[in-house]
Amino acid sequence: MRKLILYIATSIEGYIARPDGDVKWLEDQDFMIEGEDFGYQKFLETIDTTLMGNSTYKEILGFGVPFPYPDKDNYVFTKSKQKDNEFVRFINSDIPAFVRNLKTQEGKDIWLIGGGKINMVMMEHGLIDQIILTVMPVCLGDGIPLFSPGSKSVKWKLSSSRPYDSGVVQLIYHQNS
Repeated sequence: MRKLILYIATSIEGYIARPDGDVKWLEDQDFMIEGEDFGYQKFLETIDTTLMGNSTYKEILGFGVPFPYPDKDNYVFTKSKQKDNEFVRFINSDIPAFVRNLKTQEGKDIWLIGGGKINMVMMEHGLIDQIILTVMPVCLGDGIPLFSPGSKSVKWKLSSSRPYDSGVVQLIYHQNS
């Protein structure tokens, strides 16, 4: 069975974006190490599918570059009816059932890109198998949390951690089953 992996970066206090959805703070050169991508390219090789909420999708489109995952199957969860395009299928039906079915299909692992609302839905339904959390050494003061408020309590087991010279720390968790 395919794994659903939440691969995401947060601020120290657990925000994945500023209140308006902006993620440009992740590009702060103080975080970067020449030649280091924090395992991103290696991770991309392990997945063939992405899942994201509609706000995250809109933020990605606003980067001013071509759609970054043209070689993947991409699904965007939305409450409204939207027409599929060459890169994305829009899903507005039963999200947990859709993901459960997707996990049983042949293929590589699945990347849950975010945001906070869809992360919460996936966690609430026990669908996240692994979290790769890259903590950036910054406090934003306010923003969109990793999981929307009201998330239920779920225990995770830390399987590895890696600090970087820039202060970035990457944590890998698995469900504590």
